Amino acid sequence: MKKLLFSILFGTLLLSAATYRAEEAGVHIGEYATVCGTVFGGYYAKRSRGRPTFLNLDGNYPHQPFTVVIWGKNRRRFQAPEKRLLGKHICVTGTIGIYRGIPQIVLSDPSRLH
Repeated sequence: MKKLLFSILFGTLLLSAATYRAEEAGVHIGEYATVCGTVFGGYYAKRSRGRPTFLNLDGNYPHQPFTVVIWGKNRRRFQAPEKRLLGKHICVTGTIGIYRGIPQIVLSDPSRLH
């Protein structure tokens, strides 16, 4: 019953999330939303702490307006996303944060990638 209730509530949140272009995300820090853009580049920092994968939307590093972060513990679930998603238009849903002045969403669940 709890799982069903969670699924219904989570599904409602996904349906009600506002959608923004990558360059618009910076004025929506803290919002639970969907952000869309084209993957211009990506990098798997396998020797860095937490082994993050970075996907840069609508611009190349360091001039991207938005970054998707996938931590190493979740990377396998996304199947080498920096290669597989390169050049593709994607949308990610989550809470928009900011790191070093660049808006980002930390993605842990493939169901939040559209």
